[in-house]
Amino acid sequence: MASLDDLKKRILSVKSTQKITKAMKMVAAAKLKRAQENAEKGRPYSEKMNNIILNLSNGISDKENAPKLLAGTGNDKVHLCVVLTSDRGLCGGFNSNIIKKAKAYFSKITSEGKNIKIITVGSKGYDQLKRQYNDKIVNKISFKESKNINFFDAEKVSKIIIESFQKNEFDVCTIFYNKFKNVITQIPQAQQIIPLKSSETGNENEKDNYEFEPEEDEILGNLLPKNISTQIFKAMLENSASEQGSRMSAMDNATRNAGEMVDKLTIQYNRSRQAAITKELIEIISGAESL
Repeated sequence: MASLDDLKKRILSVKSTQKITKAMKMVAAAKLKRAQENAEKGRPYSEKMNNIILNLSNGISDKENAPKLLAGTGNDKVHLCVVLTSDRGLCGGFNSNIIKKAKAYFSKITSEGKNIKIITVGSKGYDQLKRQYNDKIVNKISFKESKNINFFDAEKVSKIIIESFQKNEFDVCTIFYNKFKNVITQIPQAQQIIPLKSSETGNENEKDNYEFEPEEDEILGNLLPKNISTQIFKAMLENSASEQGSRMSAMDNATRNAGEMVDKLTIQYNRSRQAAITKELIEIISGAESL
């Protein structure tokens, strides 16, 4: 049985942890509002860009000579998987859910006899994947030094992907991230960005009337790389909001659990203290009676 001093130290330790988790919850709550606003603002922009690309692609007369970023290489033997996670932990199942989604995709692709290559964006994703897929990881990227999510970081990832595609190092590229729904719910996503799937470009029946100059294929040559950066940036914004929501929920649970543990330890401490006092009183009474 633990001594009174041990119980007292443990209560103080749990209370100290509770203060930390409560502070982290408040910080996450403060960051969540801005991150959620940024994610919601980014969705219409990325969707509209996809719709414009769809309209442009429908206007191309020579489909065989369409940009490769749109049409693909004609093969799907090598799949590049870009797994976007966080650089920090203590955010519940945020990173694990993305990794679980990615691993399910890896298993599906390899079972079909195809090869995979992995780029990890975020140290936590690399830490979880390196044990099983270290030989498949071709690049690991971390933005620990970046205080806020920005488009320049997304462009860095996009340039690495496009350069690799131009060297014919892969045929299909898919990004993995969490889509923010609310504080409790974040939905893991697998979005193919090369070649651009028609399902990713919104409703095909929804066609806007545009007049383009210069020709569609020339505009697509400039717009498609920008769209890849935009989709990655959108995924990073969604991840940022999801991470803060998941951390806020995890720290709230941790704070509540710490409070319950303090209550239990306090009861145990009081009982042990009362038992020690009772024992001392019995010893005093017994000694007095013996005299």
